[in-house]
Amino acid sequence: MASDDAALDGDDSLERDSLHGATPERVRRAIRDSDPLPGGTGFGGYVDLADGTPALVRDVLGRVPVFVEAAAADPTTDEAWAFDRRALAEPRPVPAGTVLTAANERRVWTLPDSRADAAAAAQTDVDEAIRGSIAAGGVGADSDSGDDVAVAFSGGVDSAIVAAGAPDAPCYVAGFEGCHDVAAARTAAAAMDRELHEVRIDHDDLRAAVPAVAAATGRTNPMDLAIAVPLYCTARAAAADGHDRLLLGQGADELFGGYSKVVEPADDRRVEAETVRGARDETLRTLPAQIERDVGAIRAAGIEPVTPLLADRVVAAALRLPGSLLATPDERKIALRRAAEGMVPESVRTAEKKAVQYGTYVSRELDRLARQAGFKRRMDDHVERYVESVLLESGSLEPSADER
Repeated sequence: MASDDAALDGDDSLERDSLHGATPERVRRAIRDSDPLPGGTGFGGYVDLADGTPALVRDVLGRVPVFVEAAAADPTTDEAWAFDRRALAEPRPVPAGTVLTAANERRVWTLPDSRADAAAAAQTDVDEAIRGSIAAGGVGADSDSGDDVAVAFSGGVDSAIVAAGAPDAPCYVAGFEGCHDVAAARTAAAAMDRELHEVRIDHDDLRAAVPAVAAATGRTNPMDLAIAVPLYCTARAAAADGHDRLLLGQGADELFGGYSKVVEPADDRRVEAETVRGARDETLRTLPAQIERDVGAIRAAGIEPVTPLLADRVVAAALRLPGSLLATPDERKIALRRAAEGMVPESVRTAEKKAVQYGTYVSRELDRLARQAGFKRRMDDHVERYVESVLLESGSLEPSADER
């Protein structure tokens, strides 16, 4: 994901073609110091180590996905790795936090142990980190204006904060007719006096998007597709309008306690942790796999994702929040919402939002298409079986031996 490291460390266009998000010197320093959060918004790709050894790297949260051929003897050769999994025959992701050479794969970076600072100090740090990050926000890092930037805008506090950092950028929301996300985005955009582009998805769009997203992400399960398809449709519309960067609020739920399962984790079977902070840390560890999916879908649409709320300075501040500023039975993302005071209208700051797969109706309409195609709910995994049929028809999935 895009970073302002070029402005901080200088730029070498040849090296930045093979290393995204940071300069080689910054990565080498991070390796030397075992520093998981060296500044910026993540990095990944090829770098020569201090001793000249060729290596592939991926930051601690995996914000820049990197893939290698599963059977490659030397994964660092040009033909053995790629940022786009579609360029490889049998891609496997480089694990987050890893330095990979021809000789070995070693975990160099892990997230620092979260610790709870005093509530007032922790909130101040989050306020400053978020405001600093959205002020950079990828806008102006590589160009003199923000004309090439758009915002993925769902009407929730996450995307509203990000939009506040790019006040002249148009906002985009995708969804089926009558869905929650489009209605919420319309209300929030009016409150913020923002230009909103509504991208309407219909069944034809959904059928066409499924093979494209599956190929770009390597995911064929209905849940991942229902999350990635709206991102793809949003990104495609923004790219078609001439934008080359898409600002998103990704990471806010994982960092700031946005999931219901972190509220009372001791009584929730979806997490192993028994404390709010422990459950937050557990969900944070799911980010690398989610980022692979989301980045793949967005880049397949021809635009670069930018995630200011996943900047190192924001991650470091969020890890120091006490549980009382993450989630309670009455409120989630408490510190994030407090940081948004004065940045976004109160109605937007306090708004609740549905998960994207439900708020856009994509999950519901995938189910509807499956049933219309004869895959009834009484069948096991009926939506997944329908998705497989769509992929087979499009040529994106090879038939199994007993289907040939």
